[in-house]
Order: sequence, then C-alpha cells, then structure tokens
Amino acid sequence: MPSPAPAPESPPPVRVLLVEDDELMRRSFTVALERYGYRVTAAADGLTGLESFRDGDGFDLLILDVMLPGLDGIGLCRRVRETSLVPVLMMSARGDGLDVVAGLEAGADDYVVKPVDTYVLVARIRSLLRRAAYAPAPGGEPAAGQADVLTFGDLTIDTGGMEVSLSGTPVALTPTELKLLLEFAAHPGIVLERHTLLRNVWEYGWDGDSRVVDLAVQRLRKKLGRERIETVRGFGYKLRR
Repeated sequence: MPSPAPAPESPPPVRVLLVEDDELMRRSFTVALERYGYRVTAAADGLTGLESFRDGDGFDLLILDVMLPGLDGIGLCRRVRETSLVPVLMMSARGDGLDVVAGLEAGADDYVVKPVDTYVLVARIRSLLRRAAYAPAPGGEPAAGQADVLTFGDLTIDTGGMEVSLSGTPVALTPTELKLLLEFAAHPGIVLERHTLLRNVWEYGWDGDSRVVDLAVQRLRKKLGRERIETVRGFGYKLRR
C-alpha cells in the first residue's frame, strides 16, 4: 500500500516588528496581531526598535509609532530606509497631518491614525504585504502582445524580474513605489486620478487620504527624475511616454 503523500508545508509566519512606547497599546496590538497568525517582536522605543531591526533575522513588515522616546518613528523610518525596502506602516495619534506627511516623506508606505480598529490595522498590513509580494501572473510569461521589458527613454522596467533601471543603473524602489510605477507604466500618457491610484495601488475601498499618493509620487520623482511623472492639476498624474 503506497504511503500517503506528505502534507504541504505551511508558509512561515509573517514577521512583524512593532515599535510602540505605550505599554498597554503595545501589548494590545501584539496580542491582536498574534491572533491573526503574525509573529510579533515588540520594542518600546526607537533605539531599541532599530537595534531589533538590525539584529533580527529579517522582518516582513514594520509598524512604527511616530512619537517615540529617544529616536522617534520618523527618524527610525529614515534609518531603516538607508539599508532596507521593507514595508513600513506608521501610526500617528495626531490629526493635523504633520506626522502623516513627515512619515511618508521619510519613506513609509502607509499610515493609520490611533486609535485604530484591529480590522483596519490588519487590512492595511495585508495590503502592504500584497504589494511586497507583487509579481507577474503565474508562469512568468508576459501576456500576448505585451512586452516583458518596458522602456520610456532612459527608464527601463523589467516587469518579469521586477527590476527598474535608469540609464542602465539599477534603481531601488520600495514595494509601494514599484507598484505605483507599474500602474503608471501600464497606462503611459494617460492621466490617472488620485482615487484610482489609491484603489489600485493602496487597495483603499474608499476615497482615502490622497497625500499618500502625492508623497509617493514625490519619492519616485527623486529617484527617477522630476520630469518623468507629470502633474495634471485638478486631475492627477501621468507617466510621460
């Protein structure tokens, strides 16, 4: 009698680094995320969080509170971005938007405002992880009539290998920046409205904060050249052919 086929191995748990100075919130978030199957490493201040990030065996996602003792969340995000493209979700307790803009400028992919519902937090996490795992359709072959390598002047986008180069030099993009660029590249010369980009890139099912789009476009311009993505005032953005 043939032996039964071995059960498929389950994927390893997603590793999350949570940096939050409020002890009650830190414990609450940790318990909630672990219930969803995430493996959480928690830190109470920015410097400890940075040390955990550097000493860890690799995190899949970072959740950083803005207001942290020692090294704040914005400074921590900048330090992380010096060496890593790991997805970063910022948490802010302020409603005036200053922390939001500063966090996105520092390289964060998205943000939530505290107090945040667990379901909303997990939805944002899942969206970020999907962007990080973004890949072509199974099989790795481009669809009929589509190029696997797109060229816009000196900008080259390898949609199969998920690699971007400018004048032959590789350009490092975060998962959010890469998916945003791919969205533009799929519609060259066509104006994409902010709410369309929020839906297709950030997966917002509602009209979210368009600042995440504006700041991500600014970061793309810094890496690819300001003239690459044109602003169409009152409408949105388009990639120049």
